[in-house]
Amino acid sequence: MSTKICAITGAGGWVGGCVARHFRGHGWEVRGLTRDAGFTLGGAVPSLAGVHTLVHCAWDFAPLRWEEIEAVNVEGSRRLLVAAREAGVERLVFISTMSAFIGCCSLYGRAKLAAEAAAHAHGALVLRPGLVYGAGAGGMFGRLQTQVRSGRLVPLVGGGSRLCLVHEEDLCAFIRHFAEDDGPAPREAITAAHPQAWTFRAILEALAVCEGRKIAFVPLPWRLVWLALKMAEAVGLRLAFRSDSLVSLVNQNPEPDFSAAARCGLECRPFAASARG
Repeated sequence: MSTKICAITGAGGWVGGCVARHFRGHGWEVRGLTRDAGFTLGGAVPSLAGVHTLVHCAWDFAPLRWEEIEAVNVEGSRRLLVAAREAGVERLVFISTMSAFIGCCSLYGRAKLAAEAAAHAHGALVLRPGLVYGAGAGGMFGRLQTQVRSGRLVPLVGGGSRLCLVHEEDLCAFIRHFAEDDGPAPREAITAAHPQAWTFRAILEALAVCEGRKIAFVPLPWRLVWLALKMAEAVGLRLAFRSDSLVSLVNQNPEPDFSAAARCGLECRPFAASARG
């Protein structure tokens, strides 16, 4: 049998890179759709001929206004999914976020919801991962690790916000099982995370224990930090962390639904039991 091909948008990022390593480790050929390979979300769609599974992880955080976000990310995702179906790609996976829910406050969450609708229309598996962690983590979890390692005083923004977490191996294994199956995708978004929610403070404290460090927190009002980020964006500064990302983090879904995950057999290890790894 010929080796199956999995195309992954955003394979140069933290989550996309985890998916790429996992699929390669299980005998798949991986085609990374990244900026270095000439792929940009919202731009021309590359050829997907011969691809069996498409995992769409990419997201462009550069646009700040809704009109731009919609044109690049929502419409770009829709065009990608249309092209995948036209090319005969059998399995489609869209990586959304737990920040996407009815009534969400952030533009990021609203845009992901809109892209979810397009993904469902094309028979894709829609996953809403929690905070993704694991060895050598990047993304938000990697930033939290860096905060703990960089000094004794750790800024704490939105310390009361509660986040659910998912280990990258659990997330990637579920995606691969779907790719290797032939059943239809669920018609609802799947929350991919362990149900236990952790505050930012508790996550940082757990990381400090793992690192063998003693830390002290410097609480910062999130609205004040948000205002500073907005002012920086207004004068054209491109920051690694955006004001809308902060809105997304401090306004998580108060009642996430884990029932679809249970029906699909998605099991996520608890963060406390695996933090030392």
